Amino acid sequence: MLKVEGLKISLGGFALQASFEVDAGQRVAVIGPSGAGKSTLLGAIGGYIPSEGRINVGGKDVSNAAPDQRGIAMLFQDGNLFPHLTLAQNVGLGLRPSLRLTNGERASVSEALGQVGLAAFEARKPGDVSGGQQSRAALARVLVQGKPLLLLDEPFAALGPALRGEMLDLTSKVARDTGATVLMITHAPEDAERAADQVIFVDEGQIEPPQPVSEVMSNPPPALRAYLGR
Repeated sequence: MLKVEGLKISLGGFALQASFEVDAGQRVAVIGPSGAGKSTLLGAIGGYIPSEGRINVGGKDVSNAAPDQRGIAMLFQDGNLFPHLTLAQNVGLGLRPSLRLTNGERASVSEALGQVGLAAFEARKPGDVSGGQQSRAALARVLVQGKPLLLLDEPFAALGPALRGEMLDLTSKVARDTGATVLMITHAPEDAERAADQVIFVDEGQIEPPQPVSEVMSNPPPALRAYLGR
């Protein structure tokens, strides 16, 4: 479960406020115009952007905790794979930055790569695989951490429609299998309808509480209707 209470962020002339809850296991799409504050919201929840207010993850107040102590794994837009490391090593970074893994941790890395269909690619480097396979490896690095909350900042935006849909389906499956809660930024309403249970709409720093995706898309509020061009 994620609970955000009185969150306030000020960055230069930009301000964001939010209070909402997300039940455990929910998949939530975060949508809104460019510059509305979507990435800022996820960055604050993840502990990468200073904020006021309270953030509770799984019943634990993590408002003042470091990013690696929040029970959160975050997948950024570029995947952050290191080209000189193998896919297995890139995934292993999710467990230990030193890459001095125990036998059990190596087994966890192999399992995570298997979950995303890369069991035979452990020894390859990012430059030796396709863009879709790179995205799968980045997702595996998030999965191996076993965190209850996953934050996805448009990690599949650069992929073509078919491959992006494949990655959304894979993320949804893994989230269901592990029981993880997912907040996923997207600009595409069709992605929200495909891979989310609920929608959070962000507009000019204002955060709308999560609502069922089917209800929101069938009868969007005025600001969202304008964003969607309906």
